[in-house]
Amino acid sequence: MGANAMQLLDKCIEWLGQGTLTESHLRDLRSAIAKSRDKHQHLLYLQTATTAVTSEVIGMLMIKDGAVSDGPFDYADWPYKTVLEAINDGWRVIRFPVQLPVGHTQDTHITCEFILEKWE
Repeated sequence: MGANAMQLLDKCIEWLGQGTLTESHLRDLRSAIAKSRDKHQHLLYLQTATTAVTSEVIGMLMIKDGAVSDGPFDYADWPYKTVLEAINDGWRVIRFPVQLPVGHTQDTHITCEFILEKWE
């Protein structure tokens, strides 16, 4: 249930205790619950060189409104340069990267992938 629906539910409980709860209040609560269920999950995959949330993003993939996107072609136009920027914009980390084995060569890169979600 969304924050607005939860706030309205708390008010309904208060009104019930005061004896002022009305059918209209309950209908408003029902609408708020229905509206909160209309939200869709969006996923953001951010690749970085380290497991730090302040590490520079070196790759991204976004799934929003059922469409998969690698983001803008030009790095300067990417919506987030660090994982922390995405977090500050309301994205929630649902998976932190695991530390990969140290063994790598000059031809390979160790990449850490954060997975974030947002409900809108």
